Amino acid sequence: EYPLHRHVSGFTSSLRTSSAEAFVPTSVDIPNGLHRPHQKPAILRKISAAQQLSASEVVTHLGQTVVLASGTLSVLLHCEAVGNPKPTISWAKNGEEVKYNDRILLQPDDSLQILAPVEADVGFYACNASSALGSDTVSIAVTLAGKPLIKASRATVINTESPAVTVDIGSTVKTIQRANITISCQVAGVPEAEVTWFKNKVKLSSAHHLHDGLLLIANVSLSDEGLYSCKAANLRGEVTESSQLLVLEPPRPLPYLEDLTAMLSSAETSVHSVLTSPSGTKMTVSPGSSALIGCAVDGHPTPNITWLYSGEPLSLRHHLLAAGRIIQILNVSDAPDGEFICLAQNEAGSLTQKTSLAIQEYRWSVDKLMACSASCGHKGVQMPQLRCLLDGAEVNISHCRENPKPALQPVACNRRDCPSRWMVTSWSPCTRSCGGGVQMRRVTCQRLTAKGSSVPMSNEACAQVSKRPVDTQNCNRQPCVEWVASSWGQCNGPCIGPRLAVQHRQIFCQTKDGTSVSSDQCSALPRPLSTQNCWTDVCGVHWRVSLWTVCTATCGNYGFQSRRVDCMHVRTNKPVLEHHCSWRPRPVNWQRCNITPCETG
Repeated sequence: EYPLHRHVSGFTSSLRTSSAEAFVPTSVDIPNGLHRPHQKPAILRKISAAQQLSASEVVTHLGQTVVLASGTLSVLLHCEAVGNPKPTISWAKNGEEVKYNDRILLQPDDSLQILAPVEADVGFYACNASSALGSDTVSIAVTLAGKPLIKASRATVINTESPAVTVDIGSTVKTIQRANITISCQVAGVPEAEVTWFKNKVKLSSAHHLHDGLLLIANVSLSDEGLYSCKAANLRGEVTESSQLLVLEPPRPLPYLEDLTAMLSSAETSVHSVLTSPSGTKMTVSPGSSALIGCAVDGHPTPNITWLYSGEPLSLRHHLLAAGRIIQILNVSDAPDGEFICLAQNEAGSLTQKTSLAIQEYRWSVDKLMACSASCGHKGVQMPQLRCLLDGAEVNISHCRENPKPALQPVACNRRDCPSRWMVTSWSPCTRSCGGGVQMRRVTCQRLTAKGSSVPMSNEACAQVSKRPVDTQNCNRQPCVEWVASSWGQCNGPCIGPRLAVQHRQIFCQTKDGTSVSSDQCSALPRPLSTQNCWTDVCGVHWRVSLWTVCTATCGNYGFQSRRVDCMHVRTNKPVLEHHCSWRPRPVNWQRCNITPCETG
């Protein structure tokens, strides 16, 4: 864009022609009978000064600047456009549609007339010509003689794909990185104003592509974010408008998530965890366990995270952690199939990442065999080892208890001829039970075939493998011993019943030649008794009691009576020592009597 300035009778007029606005003739003559071709709308630009028809009325075409004076009673803004079909004309002031009333009028020729203009009418007026083929817009500034006027916008422009964007100052711009952003600061004022640009209140140098009220921010990056201000100043004053530039970065995946790493390191037990990815990840989990799913994304501004399960909002039990970047599934059995989707969104775009959980069931395994029961021959078998597996790892067998056990089929192994070896029979019985004997067995060299038959071999064949076993050995070399008992002692032990006592004798272990040895050497032989009951007249005794004596009192609590108790020999009827009668309980020899209250008086 470029400006043209002309100073005529105190008024300043300017024409701005955009690169999209081609020259359009003032009239198009089409011969009668010829078809008129379609034409995009175009507004006619007339490079002429504003005409002052009288002291109170100003008439101008678009592309001019109108300076209101104290005596101005009317301003007429012309807008002429061509196009086929005929374009529709509409007016806007400072980016908003003009509201017509009894002072601001739309004339039949689509001109805009402002009667009795006041300071509130100051601003940039834009005429828009539009049809089905397109549109064209040209603006005109209406200002007071004095402080400059800046054409400002309050729009919010969001750019997520265009490589170049142009906005008016005052707009809020949100754009992706590496775009070229042009901020236009269109200024009107008498006298002409000087434009200065600032970023975050710091003046920008000419190196920032400043020209004709335009600021170009090329190849935008995060460092370009900030508040850009345009200050227009002349001798009558100054005015400033600002645009906020926000750099957008679409959500992008990250290789890790610090919050998830921290949670896993602080967890007391092992926790299943997985990160979502654009291509999708998969994690195998055990039934009934919990799982942490992370959504590792970055973007500017920080993306909002939405979780979905099988394309629907989450309905299963879960907790959202780390500002929604981590979801904890309390019981993975609630999600037997389907995938979890992490939808990250900000103003620059969106990113979908996903993962799926595979619940690994407990199962029996018989793929591992035990050791072979034989190294050769015809009987070697291997039994399958029954194991309970979860995700290929062996777990406690109780987890598979509800599953039917597979049938275990033995597998033949090592079915081959055995090397020659010595075969021996069992030892024969010992020729003597004690004192040294001999026992024998048969030793032969044989070979066991894979069919189970034994083939005799020469002794030399086995001697090359191992030494020949002995076929004779000594046995029962312990001395011959016996129990020997002495004569029974007298029958005078303690009485254990009527005429019944106990007598003793000594038991010895000795060899056949009479040598005494330890009793342990006779432990294998039945041991004779060392005590036995016997009859004796000494134990013919019994207890004899006399009559009770007279009670020592007729009443009260202190009366007692006694009697005589003796151990008597039955035959002699004479007293003997009491221990001879101890095999029976001794009768009591005293007792209380007359335990009744005594009468008073």
